[in-house]
Formats: sequence, structure tokens, C-alpha cells
Amino acid sequence: MKRLVISFLMGVCLIAGAKDKAIQDFILDEQTVYVIPVSGFRVTTVSFPGPISAIDAAQVTIDPQKPAAFLIAHTKGSSFFSVRAEARKAVTNVNIRWNNKTYVIELVESDEPLLSVTFEIPPDNSASMQAEPVTPSRLLALLDKAKAYPLLKAYHSDAVAQVDYRNFEHEPRILDCTNYAVKIEEVFRFNPEDTLIFRVGVTNKTANELRYAPNGFSLRVGERTYPQSISDASGVVPPHAEAPAYFAITGTPNGGRNDMSIKNDFFVILDAHTIEPVPPVAPAPAESVETNPKDDDDDKSP
Repeated sequence: MKRLVISFLMGVCLIAGAKDKAIQDFILDEQTVYVIPVSGFRVTTVSFPGPISAIDAAQVTIDPQKPAAFLIAHTKGSSFFSVRAEARKAVTNVNIRWNNKTYVIELVESDEPLLSVTFEIPPDNSASMQAEPVTPSRLLALLDKAKAYPLLKAYHSDAVAQVDYRNFEHEPRILDCTNYAVKIEEVFRFNPEDTLIFRVGVTNKTANELRYAPNGFSLRVGERTYPQSISDASGVVPPHAEAPAYFAITGTPNGGRNDMSIKNDFFVILDAHTIEPVPPVAPAPAESVETNPKDDDDDKSP
């Protein structure tokens, strides 16, 4: 009985192995020609990650009544098609338009067809990669690009084509404290450097001078806090005035990538304090010098 069970299980494993060979997954690459063997006695289904825009092919028909080397069945708007060979030793190519790109498939009639083929999007490993160190000079260059963004966008759009941008004019994010407020004006994301640059306005609500550490900006997103990597700020705001400042967030505190979207809810953290005016010091009274009348008389004596 045990031998019978073992033999049965071995048979199941062999059958499963045979099925695995007939099912294949491929990573999409528009520079690759994919050879897919198909049979006249089996149906092969080819699947894409999303709806197929168009199928161009030679020696292929969608009408079983019309002679052709291959028969294809495809519903417009679907992400897959099925194909079967109609002639021995037939070979042709089928070009698939998907996601604004063309992928070339070569159909070959075979006695060992693939029954299911699935094309997959190449994996995005950027999130798992450790962020490469961004030098201070590179961060300064990003700051300059953020400051010049309106001009670059208008006259040199290629220079900022890959910069994600968000304006907070209609959705303000404000750190509102008793003596001061910090309002986010704009945010720029530079993905290769995994850096976000914020333009903020620091408002002094008091009649005294407001001071803060120029390198004291932090950013809170949800439960996480990110310290600044660089800033351009004066650290001083005159009474009842607003002063602009820029600061950047690069990566994560542990050295990885943050891959932070500009659509997040951002809140700036900044510690500032006012400086009480120092009262003027009254000048010391002038010392009076007393003279001795007797001495004066002595001076007059002959």
C-alpha cells in the first residue's frame, strides 16, 4: 500500500512538473523578441499587465472560417489574447502595443507548446536600494534650482522636467505658535537625490526681534520626523514681519531612501524665540572737583 501511495505521489509530481514547463512568466522588455511555441491542438493564452492597445500581425486571423497560419481570439480592451496554430511548421511575429510601447512576440508551431504566458512589469528596486550619499555641493545646486524654478519652468523646462512640484497656496500647512508661525509655500522633489526642498515663510507676530537656528528645521510626516540636510535661512525675523527660508530633507535618518511623495501632509517643526530689547543704560553722573579756598589764598600770597 505504501509503495502504491509513493508511486502515485511521484506521478503527481511529474505531472505538476510537466505543467510548470508549459507555464512561463516573462519580464517586459521592448528590446527583446519573445519566442512562444503554440500548437494546433492546444490553446495558448498570453497575458499583459493591463489592457492591450493594439495587435499587429501577419498570417493571423480572428475568423476561424478564414485560412491563416494562426488563429487569435482577443476582446478589445482586455489584457490578454489566446492563440492556436492552424498550420504545421508555421512561424510569424505578433506586435503588441501596450503602455505606449511595442513588444514583439514570435509565434512558432510546436508539439511542445506553452499553455500560459504572463508578461510582467520590471521590478522597481529603487525603494529597496540604499540612498547614495548626496554631497553638500549637490544639495546647494538643488537649492539654487528650486529658487529658480519659475524661470527654469518657463524658459528651460527640460532642466526641471523630472522635478515634482506642489504649491500650498490653496491648502496651507502652518505651524502656528504664540509668537510666530511657519507656513509651507512650496515643495520640490528631486527623485535621484531622494531630496525634498521646502520654501517656507517665518512670520514674527511680536514687536520684538525673532530668532531661530538656521539649521533647526525638521519635518514631520505622520509619526516620523526628518531632520534637515541643508537650509538657507537668516535665523532672524524683524518685528511684525515675514522672512522666507528654504530647507531640504534628504533620505531617512538611518541613511536609506525616504521615497516621500509631495502629496503627503507635511508639518514643519521649528523652535524660535523673541529677543527682549535691552533697556538703555543711564550715563553715570559727572564727578565734581572741590577746591580748597585756603589753597587759593596761599596761591595769592607773595
